[in-house]
Amino acid sequence: MRAWKARTRYQPGTSMKAWTFTILRNLFLSEKRRSWRSVSLDPTVAEAKLVANDDAEAAEHLLDLHAAMQQLPVDQREVLILVGSAGLTYEQAAEICGCAVGTVKSRISRGRNALAEILAANGNGRRKRSSETTGTIFETMLAEANLLSSRLAPMA
Repeated sequence: MRAWKARTRYQPGTSMKAWTFTILRNLFLSEKRRSWRSVSLDPTVAEAKLVANDDAEAAEHLLDLHAAMQQLPVDQREVLILVGSAGLTYEQAAEICGCAVGTVKSRISRGRNALAEILAANGNGRRKRSSETTGTIFETMLAEANLLSSRLAPMA
């Protein structure tokens, strides 16, 4: 499928076998890089690990994070939402944003650093409280993540 999608980049007169092998090799290496992060989920273990968050400040941290995210430039906020909230890969985020994967990685790095600076400057919670509840903030963040990730072209 990948060779078919990239057929316009094939140069006639070169080895088709070598070209397709390179595509397969790159796919294999990408999967290997990703595989260390994925762990099979045992439902019984997952149920035992599910606990309610008893941190009274968790709601405040969510409000602080949302306020800090609103201060980021749009391009950094967008990739942080796509990769962090929506759980998309760098490649998928790059496709949605219409940029290179390296650009997505750079934006994420700069966005994370900027978030840390904003939160530190605000005293990690010493900001004016808004009238929004954590539930509405969470729903807003999820809706934004869904909206951005819906721009991803369906994989055929």
